Amino acid sequence: MLPLIAEFSWCGDKQYSVSLIFQFSVKDGERIERGSYSDIHASLEVKLQKSSSMEAPAAAASPSVTFYDFLDRMRNPASLDLVRSIKSFIVSFSFYTANPDSDGKRVQEFFLTMEAAIREHPLWASATDEEIDSALEGLEKYVMTKLFSRTFASVPEDTKIDREISEKIGLLQTFLKPEHLDIPAVLRNEASWLLAEKELQKINTFKAPREKLSCIMNCCRVINNLLLNASMSENHVLAGLDDFLPVLIYVMIKANPPQLHSNLKFIQLYRRQAILVSEAAYYFTNLVSAKTFVVDLSAKSLSMDEMKFEESMEAARVTNKATQIEASPTLQGQTNPIPSTAMRDKNKDVSADLQMPSVAIGGSNYPYMDVEAGELTVGDVERLLSLYKDVVTKYRSLCTTVRHLSVSKTEPSVPHSEGTSFLLKQPEGKDIKIDNQGES
Repeated sequence: MLPLIAEFSWCGDKQYSVSLIFQFSVKDGERIERGSYSDIHASLEVKLQKSSSMEAPAAAASPSVTFYDFLDRMRNPASLDLVRSIKSFIVSFSFYTANPDSDGKRVQEFFLTMEAAIREHPLWASATDEEIDSALEGLEKYVMTKLFSRTFASVPEDTKIDREISEKIGLLQTFLKPEHLDIPAVLRNEASWLLAEKELQKINTFKAPREKLSCIMNCCRVINNLLLNASMSENHVLAGLDDFLPVLIYVMIKANPPQLHSNLKFIQLYRRQAILVSEAAYYFTNLVSAKTFVVDLSAKSLSMDEMKFEESMEAARVTNKATQIEASPTLQGQTNPIPSTAMRDKNKDVSADLQMPSVAIGGSNYPYMDVEAGELTVGDVERLLSLYKDVVTKYRSLCTTVRHLSVSKTEPSVPHSEGTSFLLKQPEGKDIKIDNQGES
């Protein structure tokens, strides 16, 4: 199909330079090697259009339909041999120490083995290529969902890189502007950017490589549509990567998708290699380059004075550190967290925050009562966890106290010898007879 090799280099004068090698395997046999990005971009669009007829049937089936069709076939008694192979492979993963590269190779080899088995299986004897592909998509989702906890961010290094990238993006969010990435004014469409951000932020809600990749593709398609609309309505001449990649970088920084490194690595290792081609490879590679750009980002990468850049980064670090110190509960029972900067103005006039009685921990304020989910930031997670623990502790203490009071104040009932009625002893010494209908 379309093997893709990408070599990314970032010039010191803030220009985005990418050397790409695309090797197409199409009917006309044309080949593009080491050209300018604009030429490659234009040629790639033509190739994508030519190959769309081949890829459309597979894309037409939604992931859920594909997956449930696969499960239905696996319930057929005739598929018992395939089911055993799949279960045996999943169980075998527990025998090995986590190693992303070896795990990825093992999974890819299993997919190839299963593809051959499915093509030769009686249940798919007369199946089309699209139906075979749908079965393989279902297989990938099933296997990788089962192995997700074992294969996603499986080594401490990945978790460390995720944290470092997220922290750096968090710093950049405080001061980075579109002009720092030389994004033309005609492409500064906040509505489109927000839509692209939302798509990218969904990536961590899925476990299957295909669905994670779909989040990336949807994000990039929004940006690509923005560029096309600008070229038609504003007579803006598209500059290929000089337009697309800066916008993608800015969107990625604004979105700050969780566990970005681990998600990209997961897709690269466990998405079927025969499918990670063409448009999918094109968009995926661009996001990888955007992540690399942010990791290596410095003042030289931006249209920004170096001293100003360093001052802005240091100011962001100080602010974040101060916020974390304020939010961290002390050993003396401090549980009065301060909401993030974006919500302080909204909360400062709230005088009736929910307060629980002081039982096990000192009285606490709850500044998030009137906050919407979209207003929360990553920095609020620690504070919310502290509040949650505080509430649970008080709730447990309150339940224990109420239970003890109920036992001490309630005297045991004395059953009456006739029927089902009984006597309740009142403090005044009066007996009230209550029958099973509850009438006195």
